[in-house]
Amino acid sequence: MRIPRSLLAAAAMAALPSSALAEGGLFDWIHGDWKLIVGATGMMAPDFEGSSDWMFKASPIISIGKAGPEARFTSRNDGISFSLYDNGRVRVGPTAKIIFERDSDDDLEGLDKVPFGAEAGGFAEFYPTDWLRIRGEVRQGIRSHTGVVADVAVDAFKDITPSVRVSGGPRISFASEDYFNAYYGVNASQSEASGLSEFSADGGGIKSIGVGGAYDWKTTEKLTTSVFGEYSRLMGEAADSSLVRERGSPNQFTIGVSAAYRFDFTL
Repeated sequence: MRIPRSLLAAAAMAALPSSALAEGGLFDWIHGDWKLIVGATGMMAPDFEGSSDWMFKASPIISIGKAGPEARFTSRNDGISFSLYDNGRVRVGPTAKIIFERDSDDDLEGLDKVPFGAEAGGFAEFYPTDWLRIRGEVRQGIRSHTGVVADVAVDAFKDITPSVRVSGGPRISFASEDYFNAYYGVNASQSEASGLSEFSADGGGIKSIGVGGAYDWKTTEKLTTSVFGEYSRLMGEAADSSLVRERGSPNQFTIGVSAAYRFDFTL
């Protein structure tokens, strides 16, 4: 499944505040106070999606938006996000994720590499209560794969002290047939080279379900550090793949730490 470029463009235009669409309004909207959050995450995670082996990985944290009420809750799972609409209870905007290359290591020998690329799309989140956030993202693969991925996460959070917060909740991910075949497909030549049974995804659907939690410490006014852990269970076409059945595991565990710093600036 692919998202037409015309639809993505229309969605982006629709997400802009109405004042930004008026003549000169876009520049008026850009002017003002902004905030940029940057950081990094280090974690022990599966060697590749579906692997039973762990390895150390690192990933960036990037978020930018106009200054205003701070987001009540953020998660290291959130994509690189740009909030176009934020009223304190609902946030909407574009989002993206960097996709690192999946190399052909020992367990993947004989399979095609998944090249470095990205996923881009949109996000929406809202707070039905003061202690609960529901966030959804839909992203189209760029270069790394041609599929579509959708993630939904529900997080309850509580401030133990003014600087310490604990949070956690369920997660569910969906993917299209193109995504499953890029990461889990094994064609005839790959089967011969790798020793894995042939496998081809027969449609999209649920990719995984799981749960995650975090302990966040606001170390300074602008610096936040975190410790987190997650478990997910691969489902559907991912779990049925010969790569997972014969050489990996549907059970995926991740533990790690992160740090993010907020920069304030004016345009």
